[in-house]
Amino acid sequence: MINAIELKHICKNYGRFSLQDVSLCVPQGSIVGLVGENGAGKSTLIKMMLSLRQADSGEIQLFQKPLQSLTRSDREKIGVVFDEGCFPDSFTVKQVRELMHRAFDKAWDDRIFSDYLVQFALPEQEVYSKFSKGMKMKLAIAVALSHHAQILILDEATSGLDPFIREEIIGILSEFTRNPENSILISSHIVTDLEKLCDYIAFLHNGRMIVFEEKDALIEQYGLFTGSADEIAALPAEAIIGIRENKYAVQALLARSKVDKSIPLEKCSLEEIIIFLSKSEGIA
Repeated sequence: MINAIELKHICKNYGRFSLQDVSLCVPQGSIVGLVGENGAGKSTLIKMMLSLRQADSGEIQLFQKPLQSLTRSDREKIGVVFDEGCFPDSFTVKQVRELMHRAFDKAWDDRIFSDYLVQFALPEQEVYSKFSKGMKMKLAIAVALSHHAQILILDEATSGLDPFIREEIIGILSEFTRNPENSILISSHIVTDLEKLCDYIAFLHNGRMIVFEEKDALIEQYGLFTGSADEIAALPAEAIIGIRENKYAVQALLARSKVDKSIPLEKCSLEEIIIFLSKSEGIA
């Protein structure tokens, strides 16, 4: 398997917060979702991949090369989308086009960019400051996809967008990886988006990688048991990942491999699994 992105044993100490021995990879042709609460370290990791931050230790490779060995041509094949605005407020789309054309030179494909402007209904003469958040995100994605990128790195790209725009963006990203040479790393705290989109899930919690696994396999590992407190107390303790209570019932997330198959378990959503794991800070 060829990895488009690979992080090995990344550590970074900020005093109050630190990334601790974080490893993950993005296999070529796949979409990896990086999930975690605000402050978990997702944006820090992404900035390291883009050489905007430097790790204290560990190694980062893109295109199977160390960051410091990437050529200009390599870097032109990386598309980046951040949550915050990334163009001057006074710029029109036409000026953004001219800026990107100069920045990427021969890698820039004006025809592709024009097609995205039509698809996204982005007005060329409107200034960036008047764009809605959804329009700003679409423009950033149009730019990222218009210089023949093979790796897309997106930091909270769907945050704050309405469900219709998020669904449109998910469709665009899925289409991008129809090309087996293209890969995506997307960070988000909207777990439902990642469940629709991703092949793999990386769960970062308090600076530590709690889970990195193929999404469907992760979901199949766990089941939700609903019952009384006494019924849950009778379950094997080693199978219980976490417990939550409300006024109607008690629920437990269980590792399916550690309970008898006769015990009725409901299928869990990825979001439920992540919530339980974040409280238990571990996996069975």
